[in-house]
Amino acid sequence: MIKIHFLGTCSGTEPMPNMHHSSYVIEYEDRLYWLDAGENCIHRAYTSGLDVMKTEAVFITHPHIDHVGGLANMLHCFEKLVVRIGKRFDNGNSLPIYFPESNVFSAVLTIAKSKPATVKDFHFDLIHREVGDGVIFDNGNVRVTAQHNTHLGIDEESQKHAFSYLFELGGKRVVASGDVRSPSELKPLLLGGCDLLIMETGHHKVSDVLDFAKEEGVGSLIFTHHGREMLERRAECEEKIAAASASSGIPMYIAFDGMDHSL
Repeated sequence: MIKIHFLGTCSGTEPMPNMHHSSYVIEYEDRLYWLDAGENCIHRAYTSGLDVMKTEAVFITHPHIDHVGGLANMLHCFEKLVVRIGKRFDNGNSLPIYFPESNVFSAVLTIAKSKPATVKDFHFDLIHREVGDGVIFDNGNVRVTAQHNTHLGIDEESQKHAFSYLFELGGKRVVASGDVRSPSELKPLLLGGCDLLIMETGHHKVSDVLDFAKEEGVGSLIFTHHGREMLERRAECEEKIAAASASSGIPMYIAFDGMDHSL
């Protein structure tokens, strides 16, 4: 069974009651795969009972604060679990992090250690992986494909800064949008079908996402990374999504902090 744990479901707004910035974990075959690391993510995961030392990899979509604001604290907490409590990661005590920008990742390491730091300054094997288009991870059970988008633009050196991801696991295909300028940027990841699309609402109208999901024939849809429309007119959005789900036959859900979803 594939289970998705939503740790934070808010976009980069001012603080919202009972909501934190974007982060969720895909759990499969007793392993955890993180999507982004917004504030409070490691605290919610650890205190809710997830065995965070079963983390196989962390995938960051882009280096905005609402997607990486909890990453330094995550590394700090992992360090404490290893050093103070004697825990080890199941995967050879290693932690690969797929992070699109090296300079920002270096800053995260410095914050985590409260001093200039590199991956070698941790008491576990911290591995930084750059992200580029194509298959970036495959452990035999889970394969992850990255596709760049233009949320942060592409600079004159063709450097890509933001990515969406396709997870292939357990015979299912799960697309994680990250932040995108247009839903159409996800089409390359949807070509082989999509059992579940996890889509942000921070930069798009709910109706546009609904139309896109129906046009692309996704198997199911979960809204997360909620923006102003969802935050300020939640009841209206719920009615719109329920009607679209009923008419299309596509199961559709609005994620909330602490929600678990099985696939």
